Amino acid sequence: FFFCFWAPCCLCSVHQTRSNTIQPITTESSTANTSLPSIPYAMSANGFRCLVAVLNEVRKNTTRLRGHPSLKNDNTFGFRFPGASCPAVPHGSRLISLQVVAQRMKSVGNIQKITAAMKMVAASRLKGAQTKMEKSRGLVEPMVRLLGDQPGVDAERTLLVPVSSDKGLCGGINSTVVKYSKVVAGLSGAQVPLLTIIGEKARGQLSKAYAETLTGAIVDLSKVPLTFATASLVSDTILNQGAGKHQIVYNRFQSVISFKPTVATVYSSGEYEKAGESGMNNFDAYELEGPERSEFLLDLSEFNMGVVVYNALLENSTSELGSRMQSMENSTKNAKDMLGKLTLLYNRTRQASITTELIEIISGASALEG
Repeated sequence: FFFCFWAPCCLCSVHQTRSNTIQPITTESSTANTSLPSIPYAMSANGFRCLVAVLNEVRKNTTRLRGHPSLKNDNTFGFRFPGASCPAVPHGSRLISLQVVAQRMKSVGNIQKITAAMKMVAASRLKGAQTKMEKSRGLVEPMVRLLGDQPGVDAERTLLVPVSSDKGLCGGINSTVVKYSKVVAGLSGAQVPLLTIIGEKARGQLSKAYAETLTGAIVDLSKVPLTFATASLVSDTILNQGAGKHQIVYNRFQSVISFKPTVATVYSSGEYEKAGESGMNNFDAYELEGPERSEFLLDLSEFNMGVVVYNALLENSTSELGSRMQSMENSTKNAKDMLGKLTLLYNRTRQASITTELIEIISGASALEG
């Protein structure tokens, strides 16, 4: 491969005789009065260093020469490039570049650091979010016992509210919310429910499929503190749609690795009054003091909507942090495994390159001496 580059350098370092001429050697077995010219020479130190420099230069430029458009023919210079129409190496295969592998190792190492940092951030925020979520359950459970939760009751207008996150990299919680939202919408029959989306991820997946019934989207809630006042503003936006039945789809937090898709149903004041008259809730079992029954039910239904939305946002936020922590842990492990494989590949390729160079140098030296 390197003979066309190596020959001029070797000829410059030929050990010449004192007369600076090359004497032919006549073989003893010559019977036809012919002589076989031979060149007795030995490589000098300068010639050996020149040979090593040429080998290094050829090794560095091999990949660049192979990809040059003018070298499509394998026999352009009388030699074959590795991987070009060679029976041992299939056509189209390429050699491994140490520089490319080193760059890939660096990028995978950076990704591993980022995922590890994201895991620690999610773990540090999870405890506080879980505490607030558990306290919010104390507001929802008494309202459910008082007003009931009957998802099968029909109403004139139904509003579906999927709750998702604004950011990704948190596993499949957003896809689960979207999937259950489509199932709930399909159970409504011929009347497709209205849709108000909370979160950027659900909006990206549902806005095209339900463009005709989409009434609005609420995003960037993660940029403000999640308080009951924030949930009240969201619930006012939902109640302004004028629907009699509201179905809120969210992920209920159970553990760091377990989340349960949940559908919470909230009715308007008129629907709660009808349910109380038919005995579907325990509202009439309590003695009421204060305003009239209709006004009291109106205030109670609005407060119930705010409580359910507040709990749904906290449950989904806690589930998001737990799922992100688990996903980033898995990503960190995968990046570590990939980095180990790339390191092994890099070391093997480097060792093979060194071994090949040594073989070429030894072979060249043996050919010069023999």
